[in-house]
Amino acid sequence: MGPVTCILLVAGHASRLAFDVQKDVSGCLSSLQGIPKALLPGPNRKTILDLWWQALNQCEDVSQVILVTNADKYKHFERWASASGFPLTNIVNDGSTLPSKALGAVGDLELVVRTRQLLDSDVLVIAGDMMFQAGKLKIKDVVDFWREHPDGDVAVCYSLQSSELTTSRGILEVDDLSKRVTKFLEKPLPTATSSRFGSVVFYGFRGATLQQLQPYLKSNVSQHYRTMGSFIGYIVNELKLPMYGYLVSSDFQLIGDVSLQDYLSWLRLYTNNAPLTTFTPNRGFKARAFARVGIVGNPSDGFYGKTIAMTIGNFWSDVTIEESPTLRLLPHPLNDPTEFGSLNDLHGISTREGYLGGLRLLQATCKMFLHYCTQHNIVLSGRNFTLSYDTNIPRQVGLAGSSAIVTAALHALMAFYEISDDQLPKTLRPQLVLDVEKQELSINAGLQDRVVQVYQGLVYMDFSHEILKRQGHGHYKHITLPEGTKLPSFFLAYRPDPSDSGKIHSDVRERFDKGDALVQEGMSQLASITDMALAAIMRADWHSLGGLMRQNFGIRKRLYGREALGEQNLRMVEVGEAAGASVKFPGSGGAVLGLVSPNTDMDSLRCQYQSEGCVVVDVIPQLDSSRTLLPL
Repeated sequence: MGPVTCILLVAGHASRLAFDVQKDVSGCLSSLQGIPKALLPGPNRKTILDLWWQALNQCEDVSQVILVTNADKYKHFERWASASGFPLTNIVNDGSTLPSKALGAVGDLELVVRTRQLLDSDVLVIAGDMMFQAGKLKIKDVVDFWREHPDGDVAVCYSLQSSELTTSRGILEVDDLSKRVTKFLEKPLPTATSSRFGSVVFYGFRGATLQQLQPYLKSNVSQHYRTMGSFIGYIVNELKLPMYGYLVSSDFQLIGDVSLQDYLSWLRLYTNNAPLTTFTPNRGFKARAFARVGIVGNPSDGFYGKTIAMTIGNFWSDVTIEESPTLRLLPHPLNDPTEFGSLNDLHGISTREGYLGGLRLLQATCKMFLHYCTQHNIVLSGRNFTLSYDTNIPRQVGLAGSSAIVTAALHALMAFYEISDDQLPKTLRPQLVLDVEKQELSINAGLQDRVVQVYQGLVYMDFSHEILKRQGHGHYKHITLPEGTKLPSFFLAYRPDPSDSGKIHSDVRERFDKGDALVQEGMSQLASITDMALAAIMRADWHSLGGLMRQNFGIRKRLYGREALGEQNLRMVEVGEAAGASVKFPGSGGAVLGLVSPNTDMDSLRCQYQSEGCVVVDVIPQLDSSRTLLPL
């Protein structure tokens, strides 16, 4: 047995802890809002993940460390890696954005084992968001124990403290002499076992065990069976595969979806640097705008065409507004960094992210909001506010991340100053959002994204020149599906490190303005396709909709050419089409949207995309058309 690979699982959504942190308005925990559990402060002024990375990085028996997270928190871990010397290529994005769509610990493990070709390897698997006492745990001791038992797996366990109940942990029954695990019990009653050996997500798996992952997941599809405890019970209790229990002196806490009170109590036990918190009634509110996908018609929205687009619940931008003595715009710790781990960290972030975060979007929105109110004789109160934002929309993949921030900020300002829909009609808001981006910040954009993010849901848009000239805005309407009808299954695939989506438009704009017959005819065809797609949606004819999506992309490809669209983008389309899906760009490039046909083997398609380095996300339609305001 040589050096081992370690997989750190940090893809949990920890919704309970996040909710508790969000409720605190004392100001003591404001820096923790939106932070994944693994990156919360731990002992010795380090994050919990820092402690694991330090312990693993110092162990010569660990050849590489791979971290698997979700699409919601991916950017947090990417930024952590850049500052901590962790290889960015060793971060795996599992594509999930909500707890209901999580792959689970077993699904995440299988994803990494498959895509990184580790089926015949010896692999350590650790929950990287568990808190532990660093001085009492040595990774080398675990590996050495594993070497002494070459015929099986290893499970790290500890003796439960007197205050800990067996119902809070998986419990291992271990033979005193051989150290073999004879039974695994998931959170048993005290009367069910005399063992006090608490099992944690810290295992060593041989290749023979890793090869059980795929068949296990295929035969156990529900979320319940995707927990690591269920899998351990399966291989120990049912398959009788040899596993040995290694008892450590450290204890492990923050396992699973814990509360803020749990976090603070264990932090106080491990260190004197625990943050203080008080719970008081919340003030202010949060406005949310969702990412969108263009289903048909795009990019004709910038060329007097027609489109159908939909907001999705996977990704969103939040803008929080609260009254304050002075007007403050707060930089986002990830997207507007002013503090770096090193000069190399600054260089890496600047190369990858550029210099344009979201703070400029808030500032430009405030400016254009006041300009609109002044022009329309809307008197604003003299109150000041603090404005901040958060977003989990992947950058540069054409999902309208910038306009989501602007849209959310506009709705936050309207609510703060009590601006009615009559004063700033919904029909005019998309143009105001576009002006913020295009006039103030020179962001290449069209109206579609702003319309669907203002209206929300599944929206039909007509940008005909005659209509725009006559009423000053396009014709926009929600598409209400026939009763009992559900949309077909869609997926998104994108690359973690895409090119700038704004470069995808090439010279088509210039050619259109010059009267290029090919471009003008193409945009007219996209508008016609949109009307046909609307009819197909209303009769739930998903086969025809898929065909129109393919036509849409074919026209786009003909107008823009392979070079402008990019070979990586085209490859994502080709992979989906080969599996029988209808695939096109949801926006300006960097991602593809696929409609799953009855003949599409989505599991195989997902594996193919993942093998080529793509993130795959099951689209969650966000069809609620009401403005989203969330209490703090």
